[in-house]
Amino acid sequence: MHPKQLVKLLSAVTVFLSIVMLIPLIVALIHNESREVTAFVLTIVPMSVIGLSAYFLTRKDEQPLSQTDGFLFTTFTWIIAATFGAVPFVLSGVLPEYSNAFFEVISGLTTTGASRITDVESCPRSILFWRSLTNWLGGMGIVVLFVALLPALGATGGSFNLIGAESVGPVKGKLTPKTKNTAVVLYLIYFAMTVLEVLLLLPKMDLFNAVTLAFSTVSTAGFSIRNASVGSYNSAYVDYVVTAFMLAASVNFSLYYRAFTGHLKQTLKDTEFRTLLSVFMAAAVAGAVMLCMNNVYPSFAQAFRYMSFHVASVVSTTGFSNAASTYLSWPSFCIMILVLMMFIGGSAGSTGGGMKIIRIVVLFKSARTSIKRKIHPNSMFRIKISNGIVDDSVVFQILAFCATYMITWLAGATVISFSGAGIQDSLSASILTLGNIGLGFGHKDFSSYPLWTNWIFSFLMLAGRLELFTVYVLFSRSFWRS
Repeated sequence: MHPKQLVKLLSAVTVFLSIVMLIPLIVALIHNESREVTAFVLTIVPMSVIGLSAYFLTRKDEQPLSQTDGFLFTTFTWIIAATFGAVPFVLSGVLPEYSNAFFEVISGLTTTGASRITDVESCPRSILFWRSLTNWLGGMGIVVLFVALLPALGATGGSFNLIGAESVGPVKGKLTPKTKNTAVVLYLIYFAMTVLEVLLLLPKMDLFNAVTLAFSTVSTAGFSIRNASVGSYNSAYVDYVVTAFMLAASVNFSLYYRAFTGHLKQTLKDTEFRTLLSVFMAAAVAGAVMLCMNNVYPSFAQAFRYMSFHVASVVSTTGFSNAASTYLSWPSFCIMILVLMMFIGGSAGSTGGGMKIIRIVVLFKSARTSIKRKIHPNSMFRIKISNGIVDDSVVFQILAFCATYMITWLAGATVISFSGAGIQDSLSASILTLGNIGLGFGHKDFSSYPLWTNWIFSFLMLAGRLELFTVYVLFSRSFWRS
């Protein structure tokens, strides 16, 4: 463990975030929001002073980053970002209680989209922009963006440990020989996808709405500047554009790079990619058929529009809603489809949350292999994904992750039930925050829960976003002895 190097990098993160916060400050100046201008200035100045002071005190430290450093840096980056990012909400009066403001920002950064604000349309535009910008920053990950800056900060190695600290299980590996270049490639794809969605949305809304909606879609986060979420636009065109980008953001971003570099066939054969599309289409079509059979909508096209929107919203863990669909009144079969989608999530290497499709695939194949071994105990069976064999250690990691995920969900629901919430509300609130889904199944906002639950929800959101073990390892004695 290298404390000085960690302080140096975390101070650089603080300075970087203070620079990013200049963007909503400019928005506040454009819209003459004097109170918000003051709020952002009073946040940016202390952040800059603290960050620069700590950086210059430790700037000569150039030790390589270890795996232990990676876990600490990753977790504390998100905590520091939320700690300072919450201040403008408090100073502007939008969320005067700090725990509410912290909840709001950690929800944005973890791309959860859960909210304590009951009327977002009454909020100043600069605060709404900052809220949506936290979505975009958290989508690809502050750490991934920061990896590209490590050489300039004197970090001589270990950048792959930082990216690795954000995920476990089977991954596609580095796209380029240098991890720094991989981070740059990922963010270029992410940025290009955001710009493309903004351009497609502009015919139906103004620039501010298009940008904030794109921020929350591509990051699969779900914050909206409208009380009725995407349903407020009342446009089939907008629904289909958002559906397409929610689904696109659920795909492993490394596949886009490989497709653009001449490996399209390999991309189309990817097991996780094909499973995502198959699950989406099967769920959307089956749900739309059921909606038509129950005369919920007059045509299959309309039923498919709303069903596909919500399937993409849940499987990508975006959490957008469409008020026009009133899905809580749908047939139980359709609602059950959405519940199942909550536990699947997006692809590994995407901006989506949840358990991840690749893990679900490995679980099913592991179960099938166990059955075969019962029938043929002397035979050798291996699990294959995309023509590659999955190592037994990776299978064990995935099984451990899924078990820990379910235990965390139930433990979180148990603690939340102390607030007086019913069983259904406790279970749904726990999975919505742990899975970084945010909204759905009666949860339009989280304002009805006591203030102390903010910290429980914040922990669940952070643990879910950092894939559990990155956070849980910090509670291990052996970690601090290493």
